[in-house]
Amino acid sequence: MREGTLHAGLWGERGGRDNPAPGPLLDCPHMRSLVLIGHGSHLNGESAGAVYRYAELLRARGLYDEVVEGYWKEEPSLRQVLRTARSTDVTVIPMFISEGYFTETVIPRELGLGHQGPVPPEGVARVLGGKTVRYTLPYGVHPGMADVILARAREVLPDLSARDTALIVLGHGTTRNENSNRVIYRNAEQLRDSGHFAEVHALFLDEDPKVGTWPEVVRSPRVVVVPFFASEGWHTLETIPEDMGLTGEVTVFPENPHGPQTVYYARPVGTHASVADVILHLAEEARGASERGGDEDRTHAEAWAAFLALAREGTRVGEALITPHGGLFELRHALDEGRPSDDLTTVVTPEGLRDLTRRDEGGHHRPVHTFRTLPRGWRAVLSEADLPRGMHSLYPAVVEESYAHQTHTLRATPWPTTARRQTGIYTKVQRATPEQVEAVAREVCSRCLKTRLWAGERLPRTFFAGVPGAIPCPEACTYFIAEVREEVSGKRGQETVSGE
Repeated sequence: MREGTLHAGLWGERGGRDNPAPGPLLDCPHMRSLVLIGHGSHLNGESAGAVYRYAELLRARGLYDEVVEGYWKEEPSLRQVLRTARSTDVTVIPMFISEGYFTETVIPRELGLGHQGPVPPEGVARVLGGKTVRYTLPYGVHPGMADVILARAREVLPDLSARDTALIVLGHGTTRNENSNRVIYRNAEQLRDSGHFAEVHALFLDEDPKVGTWPEVVRSPRVVVVPFFASEGWHTLETIPEDMGLTGEVTVFPENPHGPQTVYYARPVGTHASVADVILHLAEEARGASERGGDEDRTHAEAWAAFLALAREGTRVGEALITPHGGLFELRHALDEGRPSDDLTTVVTPEGLRDLTRRDEGGHHRPVHTFRTLPRGWRAVLSEADLPRGMHSLYPAVVEESYAHQTHTLRATPWPTTARRQTGIYTKVQRATPEQVEAVAREVCSRCLKTRLWAGERLPRTFFAGVPGAIPCPEACTYFIAEVREEVSGKRGQETVSGE
């Protein structure tokens, strides 16, 4: 294979690293929304970091009118995220490294796509609530990821050579889903055919051939290891180095079976900036992708117009106080009202506000933003254009859902319906008694600003009618579901929430 072949697979004839954007995305007079779906975590505040970063990169490109994030274990949830999209033309990209249970079962189910099982190469398209929603394969299975692997390898070993350099493409692997390893073998084969390396091997953490066998398998004196993982984490920082005997980015093994070898350990592919270009190509290739785009979603526009009218007069939502100042808006904790601005940490972007409020005052992750744990000591000064994203960072989907409730269009999902929808390890919640559900609610929901419409509680008015803490909860959140599972299992109150 010629030197440029791999790059042509990712960038196409129009592209290149200096001009990576696909051509049809450049001219779009109508509105389009791009939704990135991550796993998230109830425990680890860094879990969503990679999705945040890619959303910021893609916003900066300006190729979509908005880029929105949604999560399985954080907010906005998969059940909420489509409501937060401004456009009637929505493309959803699963930010996962391979096909599997989440991309084939959980995400389609929670989005209401009416699809289960393997996703076809062109994706799935549905019309939901007046929006055309296109759902693609996960970014990790795109052919362009081979080029990302090569880029990671060259970062750690710029003079890699087909004469003396081996490549290990390292996957997690699982015996539960054969699709998990297929992408590793496919990339290894593509890179083997490229001629950049003397040998290329696919190895795994949790299935054969395992990474610990590398000294017997690999013969070349220089070995580059590229983890095919979505982000930095326990496996890339601890498990892999321990299993391979690595001491850092470069480790020398003077007495291996095939002679002295030096291992160069790269960063995971999922954190490379070029993944943003893979995402754009996936979106362009989605079933029915349109250059024209859609229209502004009328209900969404009405909700934010009503909110902006409140904000221009000054208002409070939950624990946040919003005050207009000469075309700008200041947001701060309501209990910091009257404190001098110099006493507060000031940010001027939605991203800055997000980062300041992701943890409570004890430094703990806030997976449910409407828990009464909003930290104090900050202020955000935002333009009117940035205010919606700022509010989305503080209280995801709260404006859209509260407006829908105020206008009598929000439908609550009773707990039995939510429980019956669960699969996998969460099927167990279907066995929860009403007493167990209420026991969890007394502990979990009592910490939340929201009113449980899903449990039959009434909410006559919302903050749109001047009641700051009046926020509807139409459906039990995934945090609550996880806690019910722990209650049924007799494990609630232990350190971890299962299923992370």
